[in-house]
Amino acid sequence: MKPVQMVAERIIDNVNRVIIGKRSEIRLTVIGLLCQGHVLLEDVPGVGKTVLAKALARSIGCSFSRIQFTPDMLPSDVTGISVFNQQSREFEFRPGPIFAQIVLTDEINRATPKTQAALLEAMEERQVTVDGITYPLAQPFLVLATQNPIEYEGTFPLPEAQLDRFLLRLRLGYPNAQEEIAMLDSQQFKHPLNDLGQVVAIEELEAAQKAVRNVYVNDDMKRYIVDIVTATRNQPDIYLGASPRGALALYRSAQARAAVAGRDHVIPDDIKALAEPALAHRVIVGPTARIKEVTARSIIQNLLNAIPVPGATVGLRPITIS
Repeated sequence: MKPVQMVAERIIDNVNRVIIGKRSEIRLTVIGLLCQGHVLLEDVPGVGKTVLAKALARSIGCSFSRIQFTPDMLPSDVTGISVFNQQSREFEFRPGPIFAQIVLTDEINRATPKTQAALLEAMEERQVTVDGITYPLAQPFLVLATQNPIEYEGTFPLPEAQLDRFLLRLRLGYPNAQEEIAMLDSQQFKHPLNDLGQVVAIEELEAAQKAVRNVYVNDDMKRYIVDIVTATRNQPDIYLGASPRGALALYRSAQARAAVAGRDHVIPDDIKALAEPALAHRVIVGPTARIKEVTARSIIQNLLNAIPVPGATVGLRPITIS
C-alpha cells in the first residue's frame, strides 16, 4: 500500500498549501477520491469549500468544470441539451458542464429539487441520458458539491436519494487564530491557488484507486460495519436509518483510509473515524428528537460508544484498537 500512501500524501501536501490547517479534512476528501465516491462539503460561506475543490482538481490534473447552482437553474443547464442544426437538418447534443472529470457543484442546495435530481444518474451510473440517448462520462469522475447549512436563506434541502449518493459529508469549520494569520500572509500579494500545479498523474490516481480495492477486510471488521449500520435502523430517535449503500460507503472508505496510512488491512480505528462522515448524512432524525436538538452526528457517536469493538472484552466499554 506504499504507492497509494505516496499518491495520497502528495495530493494532501499540495492542497494543504492553499487550505491551511485542515489536513484531516483534506485527507478525507482524498479518501473519497480514492474510493471513486462523491464528497459533500457542508459549511457556512467563506471557509474555503470552493477553493478546496479547485485545489484538488489542479493537483490531479483532471478536466474541471464548475456549476454555480441558482434557484432559476434548469436540469438541461447541468446535463446539456439537444439543439437543431439548420445546416445538417439534425439535432446535435451540446454537453453540459457535468461532462468533466472533476465537477464542482457550488452551493448545490440553492437549486430546486428538480435540478438537483439531474445529478442522480451521473453520480451513480457515471452516465447522462438526454432525449433517450445515453452518454458515458469520462473517468475518473468525481462530484465535489458544496452547500450552505439548510437554515440559511435561499436554500432547499437535498433529496434523501441524492444525499445517499455522496460517499462522505465533511465540514471544514473556522480556522484558529494562527491559521487565519497564515492565510492572510499567504494571500497578501496573490492567491496561492494560482501557483498550484499537478502533483499526481491520472494514471497514478487510477492505479491507486484500483489498489484500494485490494485492502483486506476480515469478517470481524465486516460484522462491525454491519452492526453500526443496522443499529441506525433500530434507534427510536431515527426516522430512517442508513441504507445498504451506507454500509458499502463505510466499507470502501475504511479500505482507503487504511491504504493512505500505509496498511494493507482495515482496523477498527478506520471504521470509527469514518462512521460519522459516511453515515450521518444518510439518516433522518425523527421530529421529536429534532425538537430536543438531537443530531445525526451525536446519534452515530453514541452508537460507536455502545457497539463492542472487535477484539474488545465483552461487557467492558469499547476500546479503540490501534
